[in-house]
Amino acid sequence: MAPSFLFLSLFALLVISPAFGSDPSQLQDFCVADNSSQVFVNGFVCKNPNVVTVNDFFFSGLDKAGNTNNKLGSSVTAVAANNLPGLNTLGISLARLDFAPGGLVPPHYHPRATEILVVLEGTLYVGFVSSTNNQLFTKVLNKGDVFVFPQGLIHFQYNQGWTNAVALSGLSSQNPGVVFVANAVFGANPPISDDVLAKAFQLDKKTIDWLQAQFTAAN
Repeated sequence: MAPSFLFLSLFALLVISPAFGSDPSQLQDFCVADNSSQVFVNGFVCKNPNVVTVNDFFFSGLDKAGNTNNKLGSSVTAVAANNLPGLNTLGISLARLDFAPGGLVPPHYHPRATEILVVLEGTLYVGFVSSTNNQLFTKVLNKGDVFVFPQGLIHFQYNQGWTNAVALSGLSSQNPGVVFVANAVFGANPPISDDVLAKAFQLDKKTIDWLQAQFTAAN
């Protein structure tokens, strides 16, 4: 009886596990994104390999500074599967971050990726908040320094220096996603009830309405 039960248990694990797992890597050499396809899948439809060209694996422009002439004084130039089709199914992406003095990438998180950042120029004050007791981890980074932001945790980057700053970030997803906390909470469409937000933030409704007006206009 025991051997039969063991056999059935192992068989069940072998059959059922793949249904709940995921492939550790792509199933072919590459799956270049076909951005013209109207088919909706988890990711992008593969382009016919016979029409793939070298330019599908190429992106140019990260040598150019982003426009930091905005309220936050920062700019993010992302390189992901939507503008570098060869990244499709490879599980990585890249971004250039530019900061004017005092520039900020405000608190946000990536639902599908860990981020690793290296400072190329200037000084950045960075940090993230853990899900354990809301512990804050911060560090001042200088040229050549590297910092990692774990997947799904709220983090920020701030140029506290007097000169421009530049950084490069690698992300562990072809489509990491980004949720800016303040925009999501106060700029949701349709708006989150001011009763809910007033209770959550322990603020009066007038203040909540003012905050929602700021972020609704920003969005």
